[in-house]
Amino acid sequence: MAYDELLAGRIRANLSGHPGLDEKKMFGGVGYLLNDNMACGVHKDYLIVRVGLAQYEDALNQPHTREFDMTGRPMKGWIMVAAEGCASEDDLGKWIQKGVFFAQTLPPK
Repeated sequence: MAYDELLAGRIRANLSGHPGLDEKKMFGGVGYLLNDNMACGVHKDYLIVRVGLAQYEDALNQPHTREFDMTGRPMKGWIMVAAEGCASEDDLGKWIQKGVFFAQTLPPK
């Protein structure tokens, strides 16, 4: 299944101008990396956000979220946000910022 290219474009526009930004096709979708560390992406119709372990449970308690699981083994520290959870630019921006914040805590690769 293809990924939501409209959502990918909204993410791209939100992240434009970030230093060290790279966009890569991966896992049948697209990922947005800062200094080679994944911050967020799109898988099918979901926004994927790398929030880290410290923010993981809180993120899962937000509406329209679930564990990021492509293989039957959830990836801890990563969540999926359904379209309803990032329909507005404000909501999308808040999720993207969570991913950017976490990616910036990691050393550049």
